[in-house]
Amino acid sequence: MEFRVGVVGATGYIATPYRREIRDASAEARIVALCARRRNLLTEAARQDGAECVTGDWREVVEHPDVNLVIVATPDALHHQAVLAAAAAGKHMLCEKPVGVDAAESAQMLAAYSDSALGHFVPFWTRYVPVFARARDIVQSGELGTVRAVVYRWHNPRPTDMPYTWRDDERLSAGGSIADVGSHAYDTMRWILGQEAVRVLAHADVISPPKPDLGEINLDEALQWSAEHQRDAALQTRRGTAFDYAALAFEWDSGAVGSLVLSHAPFLRKGLAPELEFHGTLASLAVDRMHSRLSLARADQPAEVLETIEDSGFGNRFSRHVFPALRAHAAGQPVDHPDLEDGWRVQCFTDAAARSAKTGTWVAVASE
Repeated sequence: MEFRVGVVGATGYIATPYRREIRDASAEARIVALCARRRNLLTEAARQDGAECVTGDWREVVEHPDVNLVIVATPDALHHQAVLAAAAAGKHMLCEKPVGVDAAESAQMLAAYSDSALGHFVPFWTRYVPVFARARDIVQSGELGTVRAVVYRWHNPRPTDMPYTWRDDERLSAGGSIADVGSHAYDTMRWILGQEAVRVLAHADVISPPKPDLGEINLDEALQWSAEHQRDAALQTRRGTAFDYAALAFEWDSGAVGSLVLSHAPFLRKGLAPELEFHGTLASLAVDRMHSRLSLARADQPAEVLETIEDSGFGNRFSRHVFPALRAHAAGQPVDHPDLEDGWRVQCFTDAAARSAKTGTWVAVASE
């Protein structure tokens, strides 16, 4: 199957490297149609991709007769309609996470694809990091005994002077850091453990200082601007409304407990401690993504480095993961790749966490 690709949100931080990987996989795919809101960026993207359809209307991409795979890489709040339309038009689909603004939207998307022969993929890329895949093998082998506690720290600090983008706006971002990096973190844990959370208690806030307001710019442009400029007191600033920090306590369906800290704030830096820890009745395992290292501590014994995993990067994610997953879906074969069911289950958790942050109470995680 040749994938003839249409990209909605084609010029943003996420879609730009995706398009490059698809161009590099020319034996399997070609880019047919592009949609973005800024014409200057869209024109350059079309030149790079050789796209025949260039538009500001996402419907023209979804309905294009030559497109058989739609990539939805817009802000979170704009996913829902495009995904449902892609299903109705009989198109395979990749949707960025979080797949909707809430679990109700993601459930509708899943229902639209569930009874079809159409492939669907949600890019929870952390599953493909070798050190996490090896951690899954160890946990599933029973070497740790029964896992009773999980601790995860996911800090993705943004530059201190990075300007305001849609990710700072709660109207467009589905839960801020809770859904942005929290969706990756939760999917990683549930994939390794083979469990789901049943309830969650969260504290979340906006702890970054107000940011320079340069208008509607994307994350690439914001990062470039912050690298080239220093904060100017004369610049207008804007305080974010989407959470950029959260601390979550939760319970797994096995009765194990969990702790998760999420942040995009500039002063919560990564690399000081292992990101992820699993504590079992026989041993504890620490996953250090920064150094691709696993450490093991048995009862009453000091921790020791178990192994260091060679990590050469993701490679071409479309050739290695996305295209094979979509082909398997279309053929009715079992798929060990993240899809809309994973997207929905993850969003049930992040929804519950966001509600808990606003109410200050434990919130049950939906399971159906």
